[in-house]
Amino acid sequence: MTPEPTVRTRLSVTIALAIALLLTSCGGSGSSNAGGGSSSGSSGVLRVATEGTYAPFSFHDPKSNELTGYDVEVAKAVGAKLGKKVEFSETQFDSIFAGLESKRYDVIANQVTITPERQAKYLFSAPYTVSFGVIVTRADDDSVHSLADVKGKRSAQSTTSSFAEVARKAGAQVEPVEGFTQAITLLKQKRVDVTINDNLAFLEYQKTTGDKSVKIAAKIDPPSKQALVFRKDSVDLKTQVDGALKALRADGTLARLSEKYFGEDVSGE
Repeated sequence: MTPEPTVRTRLSVTIALAIALLLTSCGGSGSSNAGGGSSSGSSGVLRVATEGTYAPFSFHDPKSNELTGYDVEVAKAVGAKLGKKVEFSETQFDSIFAGLESKRYDVIANQVTITPERQAKYLFSAPYTVSFGVIVTRADDDSVHSLADVKGKRSAQSTTSSFAEVARKAGAQVEPVEGFTQAITLLKQKRVDVTINDNLAFLEYQKTTGDKSVKIAAKIDPPSKQALVFRKDSVDLKTQVDGALKALRADGTLARLSEKYFGEDVSGE
């Protein structure tokens, strides 16, 4: 016959059960927020992914080391319009979409070009930048006059960027890099022949560095449009952000930020 539990034993079992129930309750509550919180940005925080190494759009100020740039300031202005605190996550562009899909953040603000392929997988805000692609070569290279001339050449690109796809389709051999600065470095070292990127990024680089050893060899038409990116389940957040961008356009904020970084308004629709 099994001996009857003592009072102390029964009390211990009761306490253990209570603790187990409490931990289960806490775990259930925490798991509902696993993967990074609200998938629609409905909380008081807007989690924004950006590169942090892509001047003048997203970079660290050399003096203060503060994260800044055109995209960063646009994201902050959107957050202010929505009454949300903006929290930034810095990540390489090649992994930025994976982080969005895994709900590490709510939106990407990193000069992402709207393309049909991306629209099939993600939601885009109204554009906040309009620009065009350029082919950059060394200043002494006169072999490139159009996109057709990059066929067979080595092009330094972030592998998941839209410009990498442009280079591939034109017949270039893509050499992976982590950003525009590294692409320019490889170009100057003659380890690649060209790099294709946004005209605004190149003009800002040249303005900041005064580097005349590289040049814009050719322009790529038509113009491209850049926007904020959301998961497909973030329809409500996209609607809210579009409203904020509309207000920022109307009150002149987008134009002011454009002129601050580029000397002209590049926020046209």
